[in-house]
Amino acid sequence: MLQNIRVVLEGTSHPGNIGAAARALKTMGLSQWVLLSPMEFPSVVASARAAGAVDVLEAVQVVDHLPQAISGCVQVFGVSARSRHISLPLLDPREAAGKMLKQAVQGETVALLFGNERVGLSNEALQRCQFQVQIPSNPAFSSLNLAAAVQVLSYELRMAALQSHLINGVCKKAQEPLAQVDELEHFYTHLQRVLQQVAFLDPAKPMNLMPKLRRLFARTALERTELNILRGILSAVEKRG
Repeated sequence: MLQNIRVVLEGTSHPGNIGAAARALKTMGLSQWVLLSPMEFPSVVASARAAGAVDVLEAVQVVDHLPQAISGCVQVFGVSARSRHISLPLLDPREAAGKMLKQAVQGETVALLFGNERVGLSNEALQRCQFQVQIPSNPAFSSLNLAAAVQVLSYELRMAALQSHLINGVCKKAQEPLAQVDELEHFYTHLQRVLQQVAFLDPAKPMNLMPKLRRLFARTALERTELNILRGILSAVEKRG
């Protein structure tokens, strides 16, 4: 199950946090992870901090663009302590771990996205998320080290996985796979084009319509067949236009 959880670190500034994150992942049995535009990597500091987990560190995938980092995932969970104007369903780590494992046991890949140490997740990254995860820390001092945050979420994922094995025994394959995030992005592009074509969306005055539609569809957890139906409807509208 845990092999279907992908941890993504966006714009990590300190290589020591990358090494410490590798240790956190290895101790909890996670191995699929991606560095998105790290500021300094590879690094001897990262290797030193990854003592005992250099194998995990060396296996990390490094990419330059967010779509690459989350390609093939059906859901993205963004870890952010800050309230944003992008309103997403808010989960604590335990709730998030349960939801992620629910998809992972079906053989689907889900992403857990962490932001930069100083500014957290970018708004672009949060736009691609279906859920926001907040660690319930002390309100008077809520700043948590990046590697420590990775450790907290990794621990909750391991506990959820252990509990799932105890409760479910043998995992069954889902009948209908969910749409992947890159497929959803193609749908949103298609939807925006058709909405402009029928004059429902004015590009000069978008009024946050597309972000609101993203949130609407994110709540539904669209299956791939359902997404294909929606794309078919949009194509039919285009032809009539």
